[in-house]
Amino acid sequence: MSGPLRYRPAWWIPGAHARTLWGKLIRRRARIDTHRERWDTPDGDFIDIDRLDAKPEHPRVLLLHGLEGSSRSHYAQGLLAAAHRRGWAADVLAFRSCGGEPNRLLRSYHSGETGDLDFVIRTLIAEQPAQPLVLTGVSLGGNVLLKWLGEQSDNVPSQVVAAAAISVPFDLARGSLHLQHGLSRLYESYFLRSLRKKAMGKAARFPGHLDTRAIRRATTLWDFDDAVTAPIHGFRNARDYYDRSSSIHWLAGVRVPTLLLNAVDDPFLPSSVLDDVRTIARTNAALHVEFVAKGGHVGFISGVAPWRAVYYAEARAIDFLGGALEARAALQ
Repeated sequence: MSGPLRYRPAWWIPGAHARTLWGKLIRRRARIDTHRERWDTPDGDFIDIDRLDAKPEHPRVLLLHGLEGSSRSHYAQGLLAAAHRRGWAADVLAFRSCGGEPNRLLRSYHSGETGDLDFVIRTLIAEQPAQPLVLTGVSLGGNVLLKWLGEQSDNVPSQVVAAAAISVPFDLARGSLHLQHGLSRLYESYFLRSLRKKAMGKAARFPGHLDTRAIRRATTLWDFDDAVTAPIHGFRNARDYYDRSSSIHWLAGVRVPTLLLNAVDDPFLPSSVLDDVRTIARTNAALHVEFVAKGGHVGFISGVAPWRAVYYAEARAIDFLGGALEARAALQ
């Protein structure tokens, strides 16, 4: 497997919050042409897949976005561009309700929902059984990815070669509490605006299933998960949802080579979570930990000047996955 790229935090963008916000507010986004397919799910709902084609003999990467993200998110476009430069096929799974229109059912997506990921992976493999598949998840999508890898453990299909998870919260309860303090509350408020709107739409379409007063009163993600995520997905409350969905509990079962890329200054979680992940990773050779001091949340900006910015996380993820593909090919 190839050695890691060198990361030097950009001197011209100091601070974890600036690193976090740069991509969404300032970054010029790559324009990668994809086409959308809508797949019906086994439970009568649908998911959207934004697809970048390549030759069938080339590898395919499946991308999972973060909370309220999509294939239009800056990091998704960056990862698609990086895959395109390699000649890989790529797909972005738009989680239920994130494709631009509401999904059919009351249920939606959440940090521990791995059923749709499993369905998509096995459908992709059925389409091209000989095509190597690599996986990348960002933030919430990284948590979903790691949980699926741990759940499946030794039953991961042989076509899945490697994975990369970027800015994963790992411990959802500690992350949710962390977002309630300081400037991190700005991110929480941002997500809540979108989530409340979707939840009120669900309440109107499915009367009697959600407490609209509780939705309106929710001032934290913990409140929202108590009022919406937990009841519609079969959890007792937010605490139960977080306990059962946090990927930190599933890391020991991961068996495919997996990069864990996080920043210690990530404003979405306390650094103590990363200390716990390091401890687990020491007992699992499949986990390749890269926790840098400065990077923010899905930031990792490098480069000598703003007009020559380098987005390390995307380059590193594709480099890691490419190295794993080369290593697999050398054994065949």
